[in-house]
Amino acid sequence: MKSRNNKLYFFLSVLSGLLLYSGWFNEPVGFFTLIAFVPLLYVEEKIIREKEKPLKFFLFSYIAFFIWNLLSTWWIYYATLPGAIAAVVLNSLFYTVVFWFFHITRVKLGRRVGDLAFIVYWLAFEYIYLHGEISWVWLVLGNAFAYLPQIVQWYEYTGTLGGSLWVLLVNLVVFRIFLCFVYKNECKNKRLNNFRYAALGVLLIVPVVYSLWVYYSYEEKGPTAEFIVTQPNIDPYGEKFTGKLSPLEQVQRVVDIAKPLITDSTEYVIAPETAIPVGIWESQLSENYLIKPFYELIKEHPTLNILTGATTYINYGADKKTATARPIYTSYDTLWYDAFNSAININKNKISVYHKSKLVIGVEMIPYPEVLSFLNSFFIDLGGTSGSLGTQKERSVFTSFDGKVKAAPIICYESIYGEFVTGYVKKGANVLTVITNDGWWNDSPGYKQHFSYSRLRAIETRRSVARSANTGISGFINQRGDVISETGWWVYTAQKGKLHLNDEMTFYTLHGDFIGRGALFVAVLLLIFYVLYCFVYKK
Repeated sequence: MKSRNNKLYFFLSVLSGLLLYSGWFNEPVGFFTLIAFVPLLYVEEKIIREKEKPLKFFLFSYIAFFIWNLLSTWWIYYATLPGAIAAVVLNSLFYTVVFWFFHITRVKLGRRVGDLAFIVYWLAFEYIYLHGEISWVWLVLGNAFAYLPQIVQWYEYTGTLGGSLWVLLVNLVVFRIFLCFVYKNECKNKRLNNFRYAALGVLLIVPVVYSLWVYYSYEEKGPTAEFIVTQPNIDPYGEKFTGKLSPLEQVQRVVDIAKPLITDSTEYVIAPETAIPVGIWESQLSENYLIKPFYELIKEHPTLNILTGATTYINYGADKKTATARPIYTSYDTLWYDAFNSAININKNKISVYHKSKLVIGVEMIPYPEVLSFLNSFFIDLGGTSGSLGTQKERSVFTSFDGKVKAAPIICYESIYGEFVTGYVKKGANVLTVITNDGWWNDSPGYKQHFSYSRLRAIETRRSVARSANTGISGFINQRGDVISETGWWVYTAQKGKLHLNDEMTFYTLHGDFIGRGALFVAVLLLIFYVLYCFVYKK
């Protein structure tokens, strides 16, 4: 009997993992996540009813989350095999621990409290993950609908955590209905059973119908401006940081591909992350030889603005001002400087700089550098400047020469953080610009998923998106999350498009991840109650 159960548990765990993966399948099939937890919840139910060892649930939960993580993010290995192993193994463990807490809470406090724990523990974890320094939030449940923007227009109120809540609630109700067919005594209360069917109908129909109504009735807001996104298509492994293609040649590639498309109406030319691939001192930006090709372009078009990625340095002298500062040893003193993954805005009047502030663990930062700086020697070197980079606390917004465009300079990984992106909008951004490399992962699902997340940022903030990726996908996204145009993968090209500039604030922009904050508050109270209960009854 136990052997038969184990086979069933394994099958159901695999099934849950596959259904969870549907949201990252690069096709509009994310709605399968709405039933993805049902098989795993049945494993939990059966283990409790048959009084099997609780450790079993931990094991089979891990199998489900491991399959989900592996199938969704295996492509990390193109950049780093150790990083891929760590991401899949540890992320699966984190999700398993969250599910384990739900399980032990339900065992001690009963089904009703367990149902609440299932929802709030998961949402609280996603919220902590989104806002902590240890953060790999690629698989936030609400991201599963990035390929289905038509049905999640309500993200302008809730953000992606609203999508996570939707997934959890629907799964819970479907599971309760499913139990009625497996265990007949579950359906004795007809009123409760009818309520479950009604709740399922409301949960499925109301958000989707409302979203479709908003989607088809939505009108783009604000005046238009013309943008050019460039895709210089420089191999990040073989050309970008190896010297095979000089820094000046790389900058000239951007200029050459953009120049034929520029008109007197063009507001912005956008180049990807680290388009300027070597470090330049911020105190000498305007004189740097790598900036001059952009100035030549501006001479021909005086109202033009150029937004480009770069590696920049700030010299602090003998004062180590930050935990990430690096030493320069001289014969008379030790000097300190910070390196940044930056976005630079260039126009006729001035140069502005923004420093990337959501950094990739193990590549661009070690979490809590004040304590863990000794781990810098273990950094993964993907070219360019390695080691912990500096950041800035507040978002910056780039203003065009004529003041019309206020661009959010979102750099790569930052584009997957909803509330973080709203920080730009609160600073006045009326359009989102995403600059990234995306060449590290070869022709895999990774860069496609990354592009799709910008569609969710467009809905959350009702801001159009101009996206420049070194090797693709570059393109334009409107305020509904529709892809207006996009480039192919691994092609040397540029695209021109007109985007609306919106100054209105969405509810989500103003209030951020309020669902996560609320869930965290309830989860903490629930855990305190659980501990007190265990202490009082000593069980």
